[in-house]
This record gives sequence, structure tokens and C-alpha cells, in this order.
Amino acid sequence: RCSVDNRVTRVAWLNRSSILYAGNDKWCLDPRVVLLANTKTQYSIQIQDVDVYDEGPYTCSVQTDNHPKTSRVHLIVQVSPKITEISSDISINEGGNVSLTCIATGRPDPTITWRHISPKAVGFISEDEYLEITGITREQSGEYECSASNDVAAPVVQRVKVTVNYPPYISDAKSSGVPVGQKGILLCEASAVPSADFQWYKDDKRLAEGQKGLKVENKAFFSRLTFFNVSEQDYGNYTCVASNQLGNTNASMILYVVNGVDVSVSAGPGAVHDGNSGAWRRGGCLWLLALPLAQLARHF
Repeated sequence: RCSVDNRVTRVAWLNRSSILYAGNDKWCLDPRVVLLANTKTQYSIQIQDVDVYDEGPYTCSVQTDNHPKTSRVHLIVQVSPKITEISSDISINEGGNVSLTCIATGRPDPTITWRHISPKAVGFISEDEYLEITGITREQSGEYECSASNDVAAPVVQRVKVTVNYPPYISDAKSSGVPVGQKGILLCEASAVPSADFQWYKDDKRLAEGQKGLKVENKAFFSRLTFFNVSEQDYGNYTCVASNQLGNTNASMILYVVNGVDVSVSAGPGAVHDGNSGAWRRGGCLWLLALPLAQLARHF
């Protein structure tokens, strides 16, 4: 807008050195520029659908009886933030290095922040376009959110999924005591990415799915070996093997006879065998201390 009075005889709007309007006459070819008012008190133009190229100085030039006068205004164009480039989802082995990128545009230049979408994460982990993670751990897997903000509009966010692969780790394996003729269950729980494949062995013989009287149920994070009608031949040592392409581990447990109520004794971490290191952890047979000596004499 340009305020004028009755002393003005001629008016014009200029953008830099280009004439936009002179009086009521349009000099520019841009259809977005229109004359709003040319009265005794105001001479104003409107720029529709503003873009960044419209930014700059605009001059209102008026001619009076005495001498010309000019009034200048600078148009500042603000642009909402927009993320133009972001890293794709990534899968990496534990211990590797990760580099994530998030590029955004806007006026003024947006501020970029990264945060880990995790209950354990507190605050931002990077206030830069680039996020570097050295020696990544399985706890650092998940989604990472890039946020671009410049106060012109609400921040824009996009996420990158980081999958951390690691070899299986058996977290729970329990020996079980079951009376003859009853139902018995051995359970093996393992954490791994990708999910572990499970196999069961009795002594050195692999147990097959569908074997008479047995059922093997494999899920993403556990395997269950079920005996529908336990017999004397079922008692003994069983080994659960969990493996993926990064390695394998195993745990031993025992199906043993008891009279009366079914009991389960945790093999615990002491019974877990790391297939990568080939070392048994201590304490794998501590459960034997809980059994009566009479039963040990009868069954072993």
C-alpha cells in the first residue's frame, strides 16, 4: 500500500528497476500482479500466489506539483520447511556404523533435529542434518525422527527405520519335572534379529515335527516342545538350538520324573551354551541340588 494525498498528480509502482503499474496502466506481464486501489488517498497493488522470486524492494513513486517522492518497502517471503532428502530405512549388523542424512529447505533456513523414538531416549540426539552412530547396539534399533522447523509453520517430520541384526541369545530355558503319563512342556526363549530358527535334540538325535507323541511349536521368539503322554523313554537331556545367519547358541534342559504336582526348574543363564564361543557357562547343573537323592538314584 502507498498512501497519497490530493497534491499527487502521477503514481507508479516499481519492482527494482521494472515498472509494474503507472497510474491505472499495467506495465508488467505477470498476471499475479493486480491493481487494488488508485484513489485520492491510496495507491496499492497485490501480488497473488507469492513465491521466493518476488522477494526484494518495491518502490512507490509519486509526482507532486513541486517534486517527485518515493517510498520503499522490502518484501520478505517466508517458506514453510520441507524435507527434500532423507535416508532410506537401513539394516545393519550390531557393532556397525550408521550415517543418516536429512536435508530440508525453507525461508528462513530450518533447524534440523534428530531423535530416537524410544521409551529410553531423552531429548534430541543430534541438532544437525547428519546423524552418526558408531558401534551401534541392539538397544539403538528402531525409528529415528528428523524434524525440520523454522517457525513459519508447524515442523515437518519424517522417520527412518534402523534395524540392528544380532545373533541369537537364549534368555530362558527351563528343565521340567513331569509324572509318567502326564503332559510335559520344555520351553526355549531366544532373542535375535532376524528371528531365530529353532531345532530340538534329544542327546544327539534331532526331533522332527510331527513325531509321535510330540509337538514342536516355533514362534518368532520362542520354541515349545510338548509331550502329550510322557513315558519313561521321554526322560533325559534335551538341547534347544537357536540360529540365524549371524550365529547360533544352544541351551540344555532335562525332562525328569516327579510324583504328584508338576514342577519346573530354570536352567537359567548357566545352562546356555554360546554356539559362537563354544563355551558353557557355569551353573548349568545346579538344578540337580534340588532333587531328592532317592530320585537321583532311581533315575540316573
